[in-house]
Amino acid sequence: MGAGHGHGHGHAGARHRWRLAVAFALVGCFFVVELVYGLLSGSLALLSDAGHMAADVVTLGAALVATRIAARPDTTGRRTYGSYRAEVFASLLAVAMMLGVAVYVVAEAIGRIGSEASVASRPMLVVGAAGLAVNVVALLMLRAGAEESLNVKGAYMEVVADTAGSVGVIVAGWLVAVTGDPLWDTLVALGIGTFVAVRALSLGRQVFAVLGQHVPAGMDAAAVAADLTAIEGVRDVHDLHLWTLTSGMHVATAHLVTAERADNHAVLDRARDVLRHHHGVAHATLQVEPADHKGCDELDW
Repeated sequence: MGAGHGHGHGHAGARHRWRLAVAFALVGCFFVVELVYGLLSGSLALLSDAGHMAADVVTLGAALVATRIAARPDTTGRRTYGSYRAEVFASLLAVAMMLGVAVYVVAEAIGRIGSEASVASRPMLVVGAAGLAVNVVALLMLRAGAEESLNVKGAYMEVVADTAGSVGVIVAGWLVAVTGDPLWDTLVALGIGTFVAVRALSLGRQVFAVLGQHVPAGMDAAAVAADLTAIEGVRDVHDLHLWTLTSGMHVATAHLVTAERADNHAVLDRARDVLRHHHGVAHATLQVEPADHKGCDELDW
């Protein structure tokens, strides 16, 4: 019996912590401005965007905290996989915040339909344009990290939705100014809420795939098993499990049934290399079994 380990304990979120910090500062400062002008102008679109920016502030702050927790070594001996999942839970918070804002905005927009409302278009245009500029800068800061970290991607998608909200505020302000009809403000707010909900559900599916320990996206369990079986000295592979610990950290466990007189050390080394270099598995725990060993292959999970 033996265990082969491929360790890759660096995680993507920590590398992009500074991006999260800059985006947090930008969005946090502008949220106060947008909230004040939203209240002064009476614009639901502006207030909805301010509410979404509040969600951004919470989400970005949680993402920052999560990257620090994930990098912290375990001193209790109880978290044998470390605290990397903190980043995934931060992404789940982003989903919850986005859905909460979306439900609130849609409910407010529906409630305002048919009622008289006074909306000042000039503050909507000015603040909407400023918000768009802030969001574009934050997007540029987070874009690279979003490709590597689910945590950063959650924050990035929050800002994407907020950028759409800023565009919506500008469009609503222009339509109200041209037509004099405040209904446009309500309709645009309804559109913003729907867009945010769709983005939240998309991210939520990815988060629950990680928490449900699904096979990582883009990885084929049958292909992994075939590659391991093709290693010289391996007769069969069973109890293969593949999942994602956090973004960029895929994990695998497997039992390798070896032929008589097989070099177990060589089998472990080759299996580790196959998993790491061909399938992107950062950590592998492998058990080698002789062909006449009984019992392990009776497991059904």
